[in-house]
Amino acid sequence: MKERTLKELELALGNHPALEACREDIEAAFELLLACALRDGMIMTCGNGGSASDSAHIVGELMKGFKSRRPLNGRQVDALEFACPGEGKAIADHLQQTIKAIALTDQAAISTAFANDVDPDMVFAQQVLGYGRRGDVLIGLSTSGNSKNVVNACKVAKAFGVKTIALTGEGGGKLAGICDITIRVPARETYRVQEYHLPVYHALCAMLEAEIFC
Repeated sequence: MKERTLKELELALGNHPALEACREDIEAAFELLLACALRDGMIMTCGNGGSASDSAHIVGELMKGFKSRRPLNGRQVDALEFACPGEGKAIADHLQQTIKAIALTDQAAISTAFANDVDPDMVFAQQVLGYGRRGDVLIGLSTSGNSKNVVNACKVAKAFGVKTIALTGEGGGKLAGICDITIRVPARETYRVQEYHLPVYHALCAMLEAEIFC
């Protein structure tokens, strides 16, 4: 872990001392996500309600610059200039490097079709089956750790070699017994759990950016 990466973790824990109890799990989650990103794998996210918004928020921080601008590298700039002579550099100046990610919560057509035609508890699981490949990572957010559609998605992920990270409340619920890593924040009330989830995933996104692009 680079010094700047470690500083991002220390900053998050310094601002939220109660999360110090989650340090080892946050570090382990970072290592899983880093391995996935370095092999150009897919990071998938899912959750319900406020956790659905958090799922999309994570992707927003990964797919563009978060705390750094992430300019394209020389190879990417050259490819754009070759494809678009005279324009490639200008196009490159308005793009940023990404960490490949998708929020399963935002796929409205497949989610509503599958919920209506097949089973609403399997809407995320179906997408994991379609998008996921061995070595990819699924982040499941559930304040209780028992959300059926998130639990089912993690079961399917496990079956097909997709690594799993759960963000839950302190109980962990069913996800704690399924996922490779469970980050159990020190709260039980839904809104309090969600308040802790944000600094956790912000730290993970900042750490990945620092390690890969800085």
